[in-house]
Amino acid sequence: MGIFVSVPKTAECIVAALAFAALLCFTAYKPLGVLQSSGYKNGKFVKWLKKKDNVLFTRLTFLSLMCLFSSAVVGLCFSFAGEWAAVVSLAPFIVFFAVYLWADRKIALRSTSVFTPRFKRLYVILFTISAVFAYIIITLLNFADAVWGNEIFSALRYCPLALLPLALIGLILLSNLVAAVYEVPHNRKFVRKATVKLKNHPIKVIGITGSYGKTSTKFILNAVLSSKYRVLTTPRSHNTPIGIALAINNANLSEYDIFIAEMGARHVGDIAELCEICPPDISLITGICGQHMETFGTFANVVKAKGEILAYTKESAITAADCYELFAEYPVNIKKCLCASDIACTKDGTSFTLTLGGESKRAHTRLLGAHAAENIALAAEAAFAVGMTLDEIVCAIENIDFIEHRLQLIKSGDVNILDDGYNSNVKGARAALKVLKLFDGRKIVVTPGLVELGVLEKQENSALGSELAGFDMVILVGDTLVQPVREGYLQNGGDAEKIIVCQTLAAAQEQLKNYLHAGDTVLFLNDLPDVV
Repeated sequence: MGIFVSVPKTAECIVAALAFAALLCFTAYKPLGVLQSSGYKNGKFVKWLKKKDNVLFTRLTFLSLMCLFSSAVVGLCFSFAGEWAAVVSLAPFIVFFAVYLWADRKIALRSTSVFTPRFKRLYVILFTISAVFAYIIITLLNFADAVWGNEIFSALRYCPLALLPLALIGLILLSNLVAAVYEVPHNRKFVRKATVKLKNHPIKVIGITGSYGKTSTKFILNAVLSSKYRVLTTPRSHNTPIGIALAINNANLSEYDIFIAEMGARHVGDIAELCEICPPDISLITGICGQHMETFGTFANVVKAKGEILAYTKESAITAADCYELFAEYPVNIKKCLCASDIACTKDGTSFTLTLGGESKRAHTRLLGAHAAENIALAAEAAFAVGMTLDEIVCAIENIDFIEHRLQLIKSGDVNILDDGYNSNVKGARAALKVLKLFDGRKIVVTPGLVELGVLEKQENSALGSELAGFDMVILVGDTLVQPVREGYLQNGGDAEKIIVCQTLAAAQEQLKNYLHAGDTVLFLNDLPDVV
């Protein structure tokens, strides 16, 4: 018993516990990215874990078994070393964790971790809980060795630590629950601060929602309005309460005339929550489809959720032409956007006639596709309602630049790259394929399929596959949704020799290196699906 409570033995337990906590945290990097993309909601994270194509638990089980077997072999081989045999038996853990992390780089996940303050706090909590958990187990194993151990048990006493990888998911969930004790009230206070701040300022608010096109329309509207006004927008694709609150709290509102807020939703009530923070003077609904059916459940719920913005709209609302009828019953001034006509699309841009206030004028943008003209039309209607003239709007449209990862044309030598990585909806995918057909030369599509479609997922991905038939090469990335895409492709007469499945985007890029030549055009359609 004296050996068990000695300073060297205690130091051994602490060092080993810290080492295992570090290994577990490195292993948790990608799952934590998924948790972050899940809005730090354990239920949503568990739902991702239960997806039939998710192999995380299988991989962790394999890691545990390899660590267990190799640790036992090494411990027995070094049993002649007495007390040190168990310490030496820990070496295989480092080796196999390193192999796991190396292999983990090849697993295609969209949800890369972003080191926000909240993420860092969660990481610290996970490390602390993992270290305490590992220390307790190591201490108990050493206690058992001191009380009941023999030579063989002493050499193998650390082998049960191989079960730690299997505890990783539980440790992540527990850490997130502990973090929520601080994060939830902190976030509520932060959101309340933004709500009060905006309420006490006369800045005009434009809210944008829809199943697709929200971020593109936001960037377009910002570009148009910024030619005349001082405009604040929610950054990137931030469309949650915290994202909107960040934009408000980090800004001096007296320096701006207009605030454009993108509003996203995955459940009924989400838009209403956002509108409580910043009720819009003018609202835009960009379009409605079955996106996020995984969480909405029914199309009626999608319409109900997006329509919540209308109940908070103070002045007027503008909807895309194809969804106007869905909101006709709402008691607010709703205008159907019909101001873009005679749309002409080429690989060099899009031209259309813009009609506002009874006047018409030809407009041109470098943005690609008819859907770009429709998004611009929505933005133009909003800009006109704010006070811009038709001439001012047309001039601003000419200067709109490509929006990053949204059918962004990039020249790579003599090869055209259409980066549509942030497009994950059915209508946007069809629009992107139409744009690809405008280009000369060989045409290649790289895609992992479409996500967040719930019961429609297999059907819509099969339909996407059928539309890919006829292109010169199709590369499917990952293994989550590629099977229905491949089946749809082959069933519609696609050439089996022209479709390739790669596990990662890096592997797909290697395939392209050996295939591409001058004049080719590659469409990267949708980011990698992993969490909904």
